[in-house]
Amino acid sequence: MFGPHLTLDLYGCNKKKLKDVAFVSTFLDSLPEQIGMHKIMPPYVFSYSGLKPEDWGVSGIVLIAESHISIHTFVDKGYASVDIFSCKDFDTEKAEDFIISMFEAKATEKNFFMRGRHFPKDVERNKQMLEMMRSRLEA
Repeated sequence: MFGPHLTLDLYGCNKKKLKDVAFVSTFLDSLPEQIGMHKIMPPYVFSYSGLKPEDWGVSGIVLIAESHISIHTFVDKGYASVDIFSCKDFDTEKAEDFIISMFEAKATEKNFFMRGRHFPKDVERNKQMLEMMRSRLEA
């Protein structure tokens, strides 16, 4: 497997926090350390206007050595979506608790799944396995 992917949908969030670019940036800057990840660049965060007037908000991403963390907020709807994708395991409960607390979410939806079922994490080991399969086929 490549690694875990956690998605959180946050409802009833603090709207002041959802619209605050500096707050969202601080959130993305602090989350990697909270869950044992390593930032490889500062967060990139910006305000946006949606196709519908009520869909404005803040989006941001922080690239981590293990993959990425992203957020999209919808201020008027009190909603945020957060994704954490990693090539290494992490404490999803700790991440969820931290995120809910930061945005003061009243309700959440959580999805968790493993990505890259056939991802070759160990190239040398995969090479050995392929060579064994080839030699069996040739025999």
